[in-house]
Amino acid sequence: MADTCGQVLLGSGLTVLSHPLMYIKVLVQVGHEPLPPSIGRNLFGRQVYQLPGLFAYAKHIIKIDGKAGLFNGLAPRLCAGTIGTLVHSRVLQVVITLRCMVQFIGRETKYSGVFDSIVTVYKNEGVLGFFAGLIPRLLGDVLSLWICNMLAHLVNTYAIDDSMSHTGEIKNCSQAVTGFFASMLTYPFVLVSNLMAVNNCGLAGGLPPYASIYPTWVDCWRHLSLEGNMSRGNSLFFRKLPVGKTYATDQKRFI
Repeated sequence: MADTCGQVLLGSGLTVLSHPLMYIKVLVQVGHEPLPPSIGRNLFGRQVYQLPGLFAYAKHIIKIDGKAGLFNGLAPRLCAGTIGTLVHSRVLQVVITLRCMVQFIGRETKYSGVFDSIVTVYKNEGVLGFFAGLIPRLLGDVLSLWICNMLAHLVNTYAIDDSMSHTGEIKNCSQAVTGFFASMLTYPFVLVSNLMAVNNCGLAGGLPPYASIYPTWVDCWRHLSLEGNMSRGNSLFFRKLPVGKTYATDQKRFI
């Protein structure tokens, strides 16, 4: 019992600490750019236009909503981590959490609490609304698991000898590396899943002219692929300007 409580507390603590990062990542994923590009220098010392990074984005949120604003949408994530099943995780952590975050764009309060948000989704979209974006997320998880297992098998079979010292530590390190590599390859599925979770949900961040409406997740994938945005939000530190796009100050996004 004590071990279970400790694991729950540890998981909740990590969720709280990582939440501001996820919050900013989600806003970037949906294309919200409240700060215009600035002039900086690359690794070779040349002046280039660059997008504001994680800390500049965080300062902007704090300026508008205070430090507590960085934890918008935290409650459903904590509930999902405690309950833990697929259904509850999708309803709480993904759909409602994402919508609580995205409503920052239009300064809306449509999703103001866990239970009120559940009622809102059900009234407007029915049961299927709770599973918006589920298919690409599942496909990404399955593909990520397959890549991890395949790479781990190759490394453990051909690169690690049981006669080597610290074999256990090396295998643990290889698992972390393969997991990171798999997450990079399957990131487009996460991006599409998050966009579909807020697509046409009644929030400004998921409706035209700010965002396109996608009939299916495949249409969303095609649109992002054509625009070269399959990795949008993947990195919050070294962010490049979208090719062929112009920053719209009034809309706070690239068009």
